[in-house]
Amino acid sequence: MSEIKTYKVVTKEGTGEIVEKKSRFIGASYIVESVEDAEKKIAEVSKKYWDARHNCYAYVIGKNSENTRCSDNGEPSGTAGKPILEVITGAGLTNTLVIVTRYFGGVLLGTGGLVRAYTQAAQAAVAASETGEMVYARQLTIEVAYNMINNVKYFLEQNKISISDPRYTENVQYDICVKEEDKEKITEGLIQKCEGKITITEGDAGYYLM
Repeated sequence: MSEIKTYKVVTKEGTGEIVEKKSRFIGASYIVESVEDAEKKIAEVSKKYWDARHNCYAYVIGKNSENTRCSDNGEPSGTAGKPILEVITGAGLTNTLVIVTRYFGGVLLGTGGLVRAYTQAAQAAVAASETGEMVYARQLTIEVAYNMINNVKYFLEQNKISISDPRYTENVQYDICVKEEDKEKITEGLIQKCEGKITITEGDAGYYLM
């Protein structure tokens, strides 16, 4: 399978709730990095909501969405897990688990009603989450004299590049991440902005939140 350049993930988990004909549906999103993470979280939530009628879920894991699974957890086939999964994939998310807990209100909803309710609860969970893009990028370490700080910061702000882990010693060092295809352009731009008075060291390439 070919390497992808970006994939979308949940960066802050969220919860949402709907009520449909007295049944309470609690949707929650979770950040998971592996099938083991997902299964562990499902067990935790099932224990937390042990008195609920159903804890239905779906997850998508892997930068190429290699692992997917969904469960109706006792609801009629296709009325809960699949709609939750479609919300995750529709949002373009991976490394994401969504669990919808149902407290039965005594009124049957029918298959159409169940699909709508589980969909809406999953959508509420995703809407309450924060998301970001994992981008295949190169880490660069910049070192400049103090009189070049403003030049560097201005250039990086113009190119929407964030600084991480600033170190202030004899000179100033910043870590940045740039898309692999932008590396040469950003490097040349920084050299020009600092009149050549800058040291740029290449670090690891990999997926970084940008």
